[in-house]
Amino acid sequence: MSKLKDRLSGWGRHGRLASRLLAGYLLSLAAYVAALFFCLAAAWTWCHSRIWYAGDPLYEFLCFIADNLPFFLGLAILLGGTAISFFFLRKPLGYLDRVVAAAGQLTENLDAPISLPPAIADVQLELEAVRTRALQANLAAKEAEQRKNDLVVYLAHDLKTPLTSVIGYLTLLRDEPELSPAFRARYTGVALEKAERLEELINEFFDITRFNLTEISLEKERLSLTRLLEQTASEFEPAMREKALRWRLDLEPEVEILCDGEKLSRVFDNLFRNAVSYSYPGTEIALTLKKTAGRALVTVQNSGRNIPPDKLARLFEQFFRLDSARTSATGGAGLGLAIAKELVEKHGGSIRAESPGESVRFTVELPVTSSNS
Repeated sequence: MSKLKDRLSGWGRHGRLASRLLAGYLLSLAAYVAALFFCLAAAWTWCHSRIWYAGDPLYEFLCFIADNLPFFLGLAILLGGTAISFFFLRKPLGYLDRVVAAAGQLTENLDAPISLPPAIADVQLELEAVRTRALQANLAAKEAEQRKNDLVVYLAHDLKTPLTSVIGYLTLLRDEPELSPAFRARYTGVALEKAERLEELINEFFDITRFNLTEISLEKERLSLTRLLEQTASEFEPAMREKALRWRLDLEPEVEILCDGEKLSRVFDNLFRNAVSYSYPGTEIALTLKKTAGRALVTVQNSGRNIPPDKLARLFEQFFRLDSARTSATGGAGLGLAIAKELVEKHGGSIRAESPGESVRFTVELPVTSSNS
């Protein structure tokens, strides 16, 4: 509806200019024809008010015109109409030349001001708006590219750190055959932990490739969102025990939706992982599911450091990471929430983030499958 209103508004602005030009053209033609007939009537009256004599050259000439009046009248109308048409066509063509030149500035000289005649001031405003949007898009693309380049540098550094540890501990195990079983088990455990972290980082590289080079497609089926949330939440029990965290579940039973279960699980896996990573130790993570007006509302709220409004607005941007200081334990590629947002929107839903007090709350809204569908 808003797009239709914008189009009608744009048509109205441009239509006013066309209407003014057309009205001026028609009025000029009408005025010319009226003036022509007025002159003809005045000449006719003048001619009949005089006494003419045979052999008068002017009388002979006027008689010639009177005998061929339709021809001369048509010729006068044709010549006058052509002149008026040329005048009024030259004006919009001149406007077109100015608009084309101004459009060239959008790519060739972004800093030069756009100046168009007052009659097409609306076009000037629209071109300036287009240039503003292009500059903003260009800046956003450069920022995204810079974030991506920085991310590659960060991940390359993070890849090297666990890889160095894995190689170091495995070298110790190879070169020290007399190590005690306790030390051998300890070094093996550390090497395994670093190798798992290495696998996570490599998966993040694949995420970057998939997110930028492929179109996400869904294979939908009807399933219980309630059970999907319960199952995904249960997988985080070991990680929660390490920080003495606990779930507070309030899930409406048997809420069914039509979705791609694997991809939707990834959405909630990312939200739960963030909640566990950024929760204060010994606190609760609240997971609720409510059904209202044909929509399912899922909220995930944890107690943790407040997110400033400027960062809250950027949480779903590609490659944006909340922590400027990277850590090997929690530093991700900054794609998780961006991919989650795209997946939710692919399902016809929406996702938003809030940070009331010392807490963070994510709300996912999805369409619910009717019981008879």
